[in-house]
Amino acid sequence: MDAENKKPGGLRKSSLVQAWLVLVLAVGFGVSLAGVQLALGPVIESNKINETLEKVKKSDRAKFYSVYEARYQDGLKGWVVKTKGQGYADTIELLLGLSPDLRTITGLFVLDQKETPGLGNKIITDAWRGQFIDAPADKPLIVVKTGASRPGEIDAVTGATISSRSVTAMINTAIGDLRKPLTAGPSAAGKGGKNNG
Repeated sequence: MDAENKKPGGLRKSSLVQAWLVLVLAVGFGVSLAGVQLALGPVIESNKINETLEKVKKSDRAKFYSVYEARYQDGLKGWVVKTKGQGYADTIELLLGLSPDLRTITGLFVLDQKETPGLGNKIITDAWRGQFIDAPADKPLIVVKTGASRPGEIDAVTGATISSRSVTAMINTAIGDLRKPLTAGPSAAGKGGKNNG
């Protein structure tokens, strides 16, 4: 092989083979990197967004509610608020009925939940939800283990205190967030079906 490299044509042939090898490897690596970027680009972008959102304080994040006016004939009969929050197992979504003056809870309906069957999912029962009807909305509700005896006290579902507290906290938060805009009048709160935050 040394004899071939010493020949004028042998040196050129060896250099040419090496040049082609470098070119083929460069193209191969370039295609590989482009493929990785194409496949992982959306994942990388998503991770960047999630990292940024984690750095934003929770108190700086806006919360939006769907708020509907409940009207009959010519008068406002109350408010219906759609809200959601974290339960024990997953997100819980609620419809909350409030009196026009926001002093009384008029109804509660669980739209969606994935709580533990036989325990946390008892939040959908009429018996448990019934505790909220006619409960005062002008002060925060409190969850007690058993024996709710005062206005504003809610009996926890046995074995599912987290689910009970989650629903109660969502209600307290929604009422607190919406009290000012809804009591300011229809122009501040918007007409039925608008998102307010």
